[in-house]
Amino acid sequence: MQWGRRYFAVQAIAGAAWWVAVWISPFVREATLGGLDPVAVAILDVPLFVVASAIAAFGVRAAAVVVTVWTMLVTVGLAGYATVTGEAGWGVVFMTAASCGSAVALCLVLLGRVPTEWIIAGPFAFRPAGTRTSPTAHVWATAAQIVVFWGLFLWVFPVLIAALEQRWGLSATVPWLVDAARPVGVVVFVLASALGIWAAAAMSTKGDGTPLPAAMPNRLVIAGPYRHVRNPMALAGIVQGAAVGLVLGSWLVVAYAIAGSLLWNFAIRPFEEADLEARFGDDFRRYRAAVRCWCPRLTAVSAAELGRESDPLIR
Repeated sequence: MQWGRRYFAVQAIAGAAWWVAVWISPFVREATLGGLDPVAVAILDVPLFVVASAIAAFGVRAAAVVVTVWTMLVTVGLAGYATVTGEAGWGVVFMTAASCGSAVALCLVLLGRVPTEWIIAGPFAFRPAGTRTSPTAHVWATAAQIVVFWGLFLWVFPVLIAALEQRWGLSATVPWLVDAARPVGVVVFVLASALGIWAAAAMSTKGDGTPLPAAMPNRLVIAGPYRHVRNPMALAGIVQGAAVGLVLGSWLVVAYAIAGSLLWNFAIRPFEEADLEARFGDDFRRYRAAVRCWCPRLTAVSAAELGRESDPLIR
């Protein structure tokens, strides 16, 4: 709860400072509000955002709810306004960040923690694949996952984000740097994709399962790229997202990839690794101690390092 209150205190100060900047700087006013009347906006925003954040900093739960709901409504409304008019793009960026921060702080104030377990509920809950499913079926399911997830998260969403970035007037203003980054992005994307496919193949052919949360492998696979890094598919996906941002010349897409990495690392990975530890026990604990999550080993982990004389799944 204390961290939530601290966040609202910082938000109150930042909000007050922003309104001061709006009144004294035409540049700040135009970049964040566009053609909106600052007086009309301030009549509601100062009490519902600045003042409510200050009150929430004292642990008043009702104020925390008010400021969070108001921030989200403003974010949606401002995004619509920016999309129609092409103005106030930076206001959308800042309010989106404030919405995410307020939502997390609200959870801390109300619950004392962030209920990340909600992310893996229902169809996203971790479950092992059916033992009667054939290896071929696992391979096809993994291939379908790659097509759907890569198409959605590495094409549809980035293209939409890049289009909004351009519409909101947030595109990079150094054309030669954007052009120079594109071929780098293509090379990095190809390499990251190869890593992702290699990891998916190892998982589906040796683990009696798939990378899907609802059909996880029944065996602890330490093969292929898993001998160098614990989460090669997640690493590949994040690098792919950043590479797509370079290809599209979109810093917002790169930020989207970074945000995805933070969400996965802090909200999803702990549950995934807890599930693996519960199912594979000491084998997974030794593997976790020997192989890092993000930074690959230069040399592949061996069976001896994992306390085994040999293992057909470690190769």
